[in-house]
Amino acid sequence: MEAYKQEFIEFMVDSQVLKFGEFTLKSGRKSPFFMNAGAYVTGAQLKKLGEYYAKAIHDTYGDDFDVLFGPAYKGIPLSVATTIAYSELYGKEIRYCSNRKEEKDHGDTGILLGSKLKDGDRVVIIEDVTTSGKSIEETFPIIKAQADVEIVGLMVSLNRMEVGKGGSKSALDEIKELYGFDANAIVSMAEVTEYLYNKPYKGNIYIDDTIKAAIDSYYEQYGAK
Repeated sequence: MEAYKQEFIEFMVDSQVLKFGEFTLKSGRKSPFFMNAGAYVTGAQLKKLGEYYAKAIHDTYGDDFDVLFGPAYKGIPLSVATTIAYSELYGKEIRYCSNRKEEKDHGDTGILLGSKLKDGDRVVIIEDVTTSGKSIEETFPIIKAQADVEIVGLMVSLNRMEVGKGGSKSALDEIKELYGFDANAIVSMAEVTEYLYNKPYKGNIYIDDTIKAAIDSYYEQYGAK
């Protein structure tokens, strides 16, 4: 596992973004882990978060793209932080773009924040986590309605590795199949489990035998084939 992935797992734990226990998800599923990107709240956290995303995007998609698109709302700070990090790490100026939930009819009109999309733009979509793929279902037509762009791929922070809306493949695999572009994550839940299982980190064991058994049971029920 790449060093930045290990650091990112520790970063999620330190930031209390990734927690273990028992959580009820929006889908109604009872999950032994929960990831909340809304817990990144400080300047230092957002700076580091942007750097992890930038490294993962660079490793996965290179730098042959023009725009980072972050769907409202959580995608807005992600796209801003990552475009800054991309410029600092790789010397490449990427434009950021996000959508508004409600179209604005005065001043800076329209549905987009940041850069406008132009014909021929190559776009990477950036999100926190994709459980069912519903957000891409909403985002994809918004992007395609703005200009004749090519979507290079999607990058999320954590691949939960559970079935999407179709009930057999993971949400990321469903996105690839439905929309024809790559979908990847900085880390997968399998990598998180492998790295933290029975490993003391700052005096705590976050995935002990009990949590590991609950994760295994969860994936028996909801894991993607």
